[in-house]
Amino acid sequence: MSIEGQKVIIVGGSSGMGLALAGRLLEEGAWVTIAGRGQEKLATACRHLGDHPKLRTHVVDIGREEEVAALFRECGPVDHIVSTAAEIEGAYQLLSSLELAAEKVVQSKLYGPLLLAKYGASRLPSSGSITYTSGIAAYRPLARGAMVAAVNAALEGLVRALAVELAPIRVNAVSPGWVDTPIWSFVAGDAKQARLDAMAQRLPVGRVGQPEDIADAIRFLIGNGFTTGTTLHVEGGHRLV
Repeated sequence: MSIEGQKVIIVGGSSGMGLALAGRLLEEGAWVTIAGRGQEKLATACRHLGDHPKLRTHVVDIGREEEVAALFRECGPVDHIVSTAAEIEGAYQLLSSLELAAEKVVQSKLYGPLLLAKYGASRLPSSGSITYTSGIAAYRPLARGAMVAAVNAALEGLVRALAVELAPIRVNAVSPGWVDTPIWSFVAGDAKQARLDAMAQRLPVGRVGQPEDIADAIRFLIGNGFTTGTTLHVEGGHRLV
């Protein structure tokens, strides 16, 4: 499916996987709005993308219903909605020390996606799509990762339910494995590279993922009109080891 001239909103598009997807779609001639909570990060992303004439930005916290409603009022009709947003700060804790601050991960990966569908579905054509990102944590959880595993699994359940309720609009998820993105600075701190290198040695493909790997997968789901209610695993064989 050609995406030239189509309009795509990417929540979380200011860094990592979302930024890689924005660059790819702009190259294909799409109109892209990258949305996120920080204006400074969005401005930096615009410069990274060459201040492309078909690129727009919007500040939004998808955990706040009124801000999501405003996003779609201001952006108008759209062909595809993508969310790569994830807030994990404070989420990796043992149950005994887990605080409600970790609820931010629920807002970014469950409530937020639900609100994007609630307010965005009416702006989509029947050929449109919504694509979310879950994650390997739902299948290979880490110690201290109960909250992250739970919300990723819940998001995949939401995808199946929305695919039925919103049909013929297509709703899917990509489940990335370990991908070299800025989020690892929060997960591992100074040990980031050592952790990624160790995982690369374990994986059948011999490396961890790059943002472009996930962008390719999301682009497939946007363009394939016969795929809905599906979780596409892009994790280098992580579920096998």
